[in-house]
Amino acid sequence: MKKGLFSAITIVLSATLFLAGCGGSGNGSGDAQQKGGESAQPPVEKKLKVGLSMNTLNNPFFVAVKEGAEAQAKDLGYELVVTDAQNNPGQQLADVENLLQQKLDILIVDPADSDAIAEAVKKANDENIPVFTIDRQSNGGEVITHIGFDAIKSGNIAGDFIAEALNGKGKVVEIQGIMGTNVARDRSKGFNEAIAKHPDIKIVAQQAADFDRGKAMSVMENILQANPEIDAVYAANDEMALGALAAIEAAGRLDKITLIGCDAVDPALDAIRSGKMEATIAEPPYFLGKEAIKTAEKISKGETVEKSVILDSTLVTKENIDQVKTR
Repeated sequence: MKKGLFSAITIVLSATLFLAGCGGSGNGSGDAQQKGGESAQPPVEKKLKVGLSMNTLNNPFFVAVKEGAEAQAKDLGYELVVTDAQNNPGQQLADVENLLQQKLDILIVDPADSDAIAEAVKKANDENIPVFTIDRQSNGGEVITHIGFDAIKSGNIAGDFIAEALNGKGKVVEIQGIMGTNVARDRSKGFNEAIAKHPDIKIVAQQAADFDRGKAMSVMENILQANPEIDAVYAANDEMALGALAAIEAAGRLDKITLIGCDAVDPALDAIRSGKMEATIAEPPYFLGKEAIKTAEKISKGETVEKSVILDSTLVTKENIDQVKTR
């Protein structure tokens, strides 16, 4: 009886130890597999998401800005979301509000209007989204940095070029951009500062065409009718210069008027090569777009960036056009 009982106890204990051993072995093996699986797969880096609110994409300059930003974002593996405000400050505010809902890491803004964009910048501030401006500045809100060109310097270059081309004497037309932007105001200021050094040069007409080719053509047609003598025209961007060129050419006065624009977009460079435009000022938009994404990268890494980054401006004429890099 005792012998049978002892045998039964031995069997139960053996079974228990066997099951415990199996369970322990199974758990240990599972842990090893899980740990091995984790170590074999490095943590996935979060892709940086950048919003780019453009004032318009109906202009070769801003299209090139977008293309430069897209190229740099692709190189860095960033997600770039681009919007087009179509030169409408109200639309741009709505664009920014939409972008802020998309869990951005950084917001870049090229303002349609320097005053109106302040509200959008403040909304980004409220959401603690790092924000900075390119090309045109914001007159409100907190921006980390601004990247652009020295618009006063560009205006100076245009004025000096015209003064030299006219030997310090003649009648000049200025076609201005959107005067609600710092770029238009500063380019005009720089141009007028340079012309003021030459008392024998008179500005016979000064009118805004909002950086638009069609408007500039219409403005120039009216100015040509009112002024039988014009020696030179400065348009604050190449789109307006090309519009003015169309009006000048239609009026048969191409050989009498010196024409300079600003931005160095491809159609203007072609016009210079063909001898229809005398000059432009290189503010390469493609590089501006690339610089914007490079700056976003620095900000994402916690690196210090300058409060203002000014890119270089260069006079472009037929003599140096092939040395100027725009991409």
